[in-house]
Amino acid sequence: MEPVLIVLVVLVVVAFIALIKTIQVIPQASAAIVERFGRYTRTLNAGLNIVVPFIDRVRNRIDLREQVVPFPPQPVITQDNLVVNIDTVIYYQVTDPRAATYEVASYIQAIEQLTVTTLRNIIGSMDLESTLTSREVINAGLRGVLDEATGKWGIRVNRVELKAIEPPTSIQDSMEKQMRADRDKRAAILTAEGQRQAQILKAEGEKQADVLRAEGEAQAAVLRADGEAAAIRTVFEAIHDGDADQKLLAYQYLQTLPELAKGDSNKLWIIPSEVGDALKGLGGAFTGLTGNGGGANGGAIAAPSVPQAAPAAPAATQVPLDPAAGPRPVDVEKGAARPRVDPAREYRKIDPE
Repeated sequence: MEPVLIVLVVLVVVAFIALIKTIQVIPQASAAIVERFGRYTRTLNAGLNIVVPFIDRVRNRIDLREQVVPFPPQPVITQDNLVVNIDTVIYYQVTDPRAATYEVASYIQAIEQLTVTTLRNIIGSMDLESTLTSREVINAGLRGVLDEATGKWGIRVNRVELKAIEPPTSIQDSMEKQMRADRDKRAAILTAEGQRQAQILKAEGEKQADVLRAEGEAQAAVLRADGEAAAIRTVFEAIHDGDADQKLLAYQYLQTLPELAKGDSNKLWIIPSEVGDALKGLGGAFTGLTGNGGGANGGAIAAPSVPQAAPAAPAATQVPLDPAAGPRPVDVEKGAARPRVDPAREYRKIDPE
């Protein structure tokens, strides 16, 4: 009874193992290579697949997604005999699992070596400056060569990127000095242009200010002249309309004499020569007034026709010397000027001579 039980247990285990080997589940975006007695039979796609147990063997599973492989820095010599280290990154995708399995032993290593050789060929025909500024050209050249070479391996190279380009340390120092000098040069040029523009704007502003100031002064002078002309015209018309005679003008001229003596710094008072003529007219005016009975004590106040040196004048005419009082009103009657005398005000005697 025991040997039979052992045989049954062994059969169950073998059946279970056979069932496991018969059912193959392949994940999405993956593929598997099936070999029968060591020979390629078929490729298993994603999903549930049935194989013959103990006869078919699944060799390896291949990821069909796009892969990213970074390669370590590779020393490359440029056309001007400078050694630069270049890091590359390859983006590839397996399109044919059978070719990727049987056409090349290790497609990752093959892609790396092909990338290094192609990169040296491309960089060897370029100088350092072109290498640093022509990444797109290098990427396109690498991609074209790799895609053509890896096509028969069942691999498509989608993109190639230069991760870093590191020139020698001495070259880096020289490049930094050159870039610093260029930046200093551009900064000096920009500063000079800014100062020049500022000076130009300042000069233009001063010019416009001077022009506006001159125009304002000119307009002010014109307006001032027009105002003075209008004032003179008004005074002239007023005198003309009032029909003032020589006696009234002489009296008004005499009213301005106290203004000449204003100020604490006046030490010398210069009387113009026209004062004599004014006194003549004023004397004639007072003569006419006394002839009409307006003099004091009924006597006649005689004004000499010309100034004479005499001990005393026959009669003195009193006029106020208060400048703040202003000109006194004058009554004009029959061609003679009659001043209005204020009894409460003190008058100073004025000698016609």
